[in-house]
Amino acid sequence: MKHFNFKKHWNRYGIIYLFLVPVLIHFCVFQLYPILLSFYLTFTDWPVIGEPKFVGLKNWVQFFADRLAWKAIWNTVLFSLYYILPTMALGLLLALLIQTHKKGTGIFKGIYFLPVVTSFVVISGIWAWIFKGTEQGFINMFLTAVGLEPQLFLSDSRQALMVLAGLSIFKVCGSTMIYYYAGLQSIPQEYYEAAKIDGANGWKTFWKITFPLLLPIHFYVAVITTIGSFQIFDSAFLLTSGGPDYATTTIVYYLYQEGFAGLRLGYASVLAYVLFFIILVISIIQRKFLDNELTYK
Repeated sequence: MKHFNFKKHWNRYGIIYLFLVPVLIHFCVFQLYPILLSFYLTFTDWPVIGEPKFVGLKNWVQFFADRLAWKAIWNTVLFSLYYILPTMALGLLLALLIQTHKKGTGIFKGIYFLPVVTSFVVISGIWAWIFKGTEQGFINMFLTAVGLEPQLFLSDSRQALMVLAGLSIFKVCGSTMIYYYAGLQSIPQEYYEAAKIDGANGWKTFWKITFPLLLPIHFYVAVITTIGSFQIFDSAFLLTSGGPDYATTTIVYYLYQEGFAGLRLGYASVLAYVLFFIILVISIIQRKFLDNELTYK
């Protein structure tokens, strides 16, 4: 067995280790320590003021009996169903439009990407006016003008979550477009030329070449949109405050209510770990079914 020469190794790699020290300190202080602390807090009752009081599994038992927590999880799952596939489909459609029409590509990229860089508060305000549940709302004004009944939208427990999903789709589809556009640029043109020679039409070319060769992008976009959908908070906080009748109370909004409004950080930590495990399981499932090895030859 070859003898390890520490001095020689340090002379060769020591400067690298020194540069890694600040990163390691940052990771330990701002990531590892909060993760371990929050896990410890799941076994405590800590109202912020005073010392945490150890209560064992009380918070975990309370979670399994908490109907509102399970409703918040179900609302988050519903939101994900409304959000993930439309976001992916719209992002792919916009990328294909830019890919097909070369003229003014930069302008259209900027227009489609504008909501991504616009303040969420500003977009939420516009969205609240568009879907205002009175006759002064933009859509209701249009519905009234064509003789249809105005809708409650954000004030209706059956519609509010879909309206929030629409806001998130509008906000995020520009970034999804960029991912798909980058994927389209990486597909060799020889495949399309061969398909054209074989007489394949546009739909067959898309379904047999473009769509399958974008599988790595599909996987990446599916993962990040899923994680984003389960972390939805801003729109529920700004537009509905979790209502009406808890219809838009998502798991992160409920976590905020318990931890910061109710000052129950122990129980909020339990909700945070539940959210972590849900996202972990879904990501593993997505990896199993979507992350197929694919190389361009």
